[in-house]
Amino acid sequence: MRPIQMVDTKTQYQKIKSQVDRAVIDVMESSAFINGKAVQDFAKNLADYVGTKNVIPCANGTDAIQIALMALGLKPGDEVITPSFTYIATTEVIALLNLTPVFVEVDPNTFCIDPSSLEKAITSKTKAIVPVHLYGHAADMEPIMAIAKKNDLFIIEDNAQAIGCEYTFSNGSKKKTGTIGHIGTTSFYPSKNLGGFGDGGAIFTDDDELAVKIRMIANHGQSKQYYHDVVGCNSRLDSIQAAVLDIKLRHLDEYNKARREAAGYYDRAFAGQPKIKTPFRHDNSYHVFHQYTLQLNGVDRNGLKEFLASHNIPAMIYYPVPGHKQKMFEQFNTASLDMPVTDMLTEKVISLPIHTELDEEQLQFITSKVLEFINK
Repeated sequence: MRPIQMVDTKTQYQKIKSQVDRAVIDVMESSAFINGKAVQDFAKNLADYVGTKNVIPCANGTDAIQIALMALGLKPGDEVITPSFTYIATTEVIALLNLTPVFVEVDPNTFCIDPSSLEKAITSKTKAIVPVHLYGHAADMEPIMAIAKKNDLFIIEDNAQAIGCEYTFSNGSKKKTGTIGHIGTTSFYPSKNLGGFGDGGAIFTDDDELAVKIRMIANHGQSKQYYHDVVGCNSRLDSIQAAVLDIKLRHLDEYNKARREAAGYYDRAFAGQPKIKTPFRHDNSYHVFHQYTLQLNGVDRNGLKEFLASHNIPAMIYYPVPGHKQKMFEQFNTASLDMPVTDMLTEKVISLPIHTELDEEQLQFITSKVLEFINK
């Protein structure tokens, strides 16, 4: 049996090695390392794939959220609502820009922002909402968009973990996550469903005026060299990463399908186990399983993690300390917030290996060891 990894990027690369190597060599031979043709081609192809007018590549997913917030012209003290149960990148840039993060609950099934909690958190200072499509499942965007419209709020979708996910509206229409709100952001960190060979990110929008501003901010605030109209930053996707990502984009649907098949194997293996709650799939979301995350009931989570590690099976706990309890946010006095769902999830979730290269032998071994521990 091949060694089990949380994400097996090496085996994935071996399957497309000739395509990737050729694309990288083409960039090397062109010497267009920054904003070259590879970047422009990838941006166009990604825009076509997700169904948006504008894709602006940048250096990483955290930059993508920061630049999106900067483009909205928010003022210090403006409130931005976001879930507490997410990776810190979503929330740290809010504070970095002297905005006020307002943490709300998530749905205990989908792990995504709870629209009812969101609506209760809106005040006269609220200017934007950052829903996170966590673990590959779509946040419930239809009611979120309705709340935003009613209250004249911006929506920035954090789509770092759900590229390729499709959301279905009540009228049957469908849109890719990241293209529903005013702005969408994503990450190309190597472990992501569409991952590069280094850092990278992108920003999506159908608003051409916003796209112009986003491009300026990502390029030192300039639209013409040496003429800087706004305060910006330096955040670019390099041509080699773009070339790699453009090859992998062609395989993204295949990759997501493989993740869903692995998730289905896990589901069947754990069916009927009262101590395990497997990931929920809402009818409105095409889950792409960036993570396969269990909720444990009456199980020693750390003991399970250590037991799996003793059998060379990695497992991860995302996220043991929620945003509202992080020391970096002490100034906002959020630690005392009553967030029972978030607190429960931080104590009960554990993620198993999930990626495109898992085979049946590995899946059988993983599930057998999980069941051995919980049923001992």
